[in-house]
Amino acid sequence: MYRTGIEAPERVWWKKVGRHEKIWVWIAFAWCMVLFAMMPLWHLRGGQNPSGIRHRVDPADYQARVLEFVQEYQVGTDNGLPVVEPPPGSDVYLQASQYAWLPVVRLRQGAEYTLHLSSLDVNHGFSLYPLNINFQVVPGYDYGLRIVPNQPGEFHVMCNEFCGIGHHLMVGKIIVEPADASAGGSVGGSSGADADGGTGAGGDR
Repeated sequence: MYRTGIEAPERVWWKKVGRHEKIWVWIAFAWCMVLFAMMPLWHLRGGQNPSGIRHRVDPADYQARVLEFVQEYQVGTDNGLPVVEPPPGSDVYLQASQYAWLPVVRLRQGAEYTLHLSSLDVNHGFSLYPLNINFQVVPGYDYGLRIVPNQPGEFHVMCNEFCGIGHHLMVGKIIVEPADASAGGSVGGSSGADADGGTGAGGDR
């Protein structure tokens, strides 16, 4: 028999929602609202957010700041890269570019610094190994992070954002000297550094 689309179906195709099913629907809805509220609340009040300062910067200007920083505080070289040791409380500039971090930075345990990160070319990722610290390093932006190193040792800076064919070679270094170590010591040991004060290869990147 021919029927049009506006006629009611012959059998019951819809049933009322049961009481228990309604309860579970409301529980799920309430939990979704809790999670929705937690996102902005955790962003504003959570302890995982770093105290950073971000502003726009021309890559050429940032490179000039890094070169001035190296010229002022260089104490040696490490595998051809300049090693700098800025005084506590100063601004520390770290430059990312394909495929190197510049310079090698030597800091003092327990001292406060403002670490500036920026890229000269493409997006990079700042990952401090073996610690679980990760940041995006974007060209055109200077990200200033207030830090207080609390562990002495050598920490490797890995790029965790694929940046090209030499991505796996992009490894930098941050050296944290113990708080009771004498200032101005030579850069040596297994790092292969020297204290000649000259600008090593890559100093003008």
